[in-house]
Amino acid sequence: MLVTTIREIQPKDNENVARVIRKVLEDLGVPKVGTAYADKALDQMFENYDVPRADYFVAEENGRIIGCAGIAPLENYEGNVCELQKMYFLEEARGRGLGIKMINRCLDRATEYGYEHCYLETMPYMEDAQKLYLKSGFHYIKEPMGNTGHYSCPVWMLKSL
Repeated sequence: MLVTTIREIQPKDNENVARVIRKVLEDLGVPKVGTAYADKALDQMFENYDVPRADYFVAEENGRIIGCAGIAPLENYEGNVCELQKMYFLEEARGRGLGIKMINRCLDRATEYGYEHCYLETMPYMEDAQKLYLKSGFHYIKEPMGNTGHYSCPVWMLKSL
């Protein structure tokens, strides 16, 4: 029986988290520049989220990481807004309700931290992800907020917390 838990990232998870994210992006044919693929933070996710008002979570199944996501203050933005960041699930983990559980865990933590809004960026062809975000209360906005450096992600969404 598969047992899936969502927990906070640990230092030992860095290599596996980076592998999961890059695998998903490669499978989806995402550009390597201007997306999370090229982020320097990818290989040190624990350290990058070990800051105030930020957390990163992994979905682990029988000792193996199959998905991940986090929240952190929105970069280069004045306001009480966090960003849902680097949410990726291996193909085998999709369609099982783990995405909504992960989003809820992230949004619960964002609420605990007192954020007023949660922002995200995604790709136009990530339609299943967008359906999940809409179901979670996000709505489309017309322009980006802050400056995340992800200029290849032209879909922006926001949720009030």
